[in-house]
Amino acid sequence: MNIDTIENGYVIDHITAGNAMKIYELLKLNELECQVALITNAKSKKTKIKDLIKIGKLIDIDFDKLAFIDPNVTVNIVKDNKIIEKRNLELPEKLVNVTKCKNPRCITSIERDLDQIFNLTDKEKQTYRCAYCEMSLEK
Repeated sequence: MNIDTIENGYVIDHITAGNAMKIYELLKLNELECQVALITNAKSKKTKIKDLIKIGKLIDIDFDKLAFIDPNVTVNIVKDNKIIEKRNLELPEKLVNVTKCKNPRCITSIERDLDQIFNLTDKEKQTYRCAYCEMSLEK
């Protein structure tokens, strides 16, 4: 299989196998008017298999959303056929409007205009809790 190199854009690499589609949907990559390559189950020296996504345009990417789905990814930013930056992501301390609280009694289910805010409470277990009701977030 041969996927062309990109002149300007992103290579989201080292995605845990099976997470590429979640990232694709969360970042709404289907709405882009550029080439997007989603590769699943590629060979990896580190983890045996991985997923990766190539985006053929420099766009605004919410790195917090990306890190929430898979904090082990690396993002290569490509400009003029050269990697100009390589980012290693970490779990964000706070998530805002990335996902919704599932607690039907949470104030966010009544007050629709409130931001959906989750705070990282356990980095090791990747646990987030709603800022309003303290309900644990399920990925």
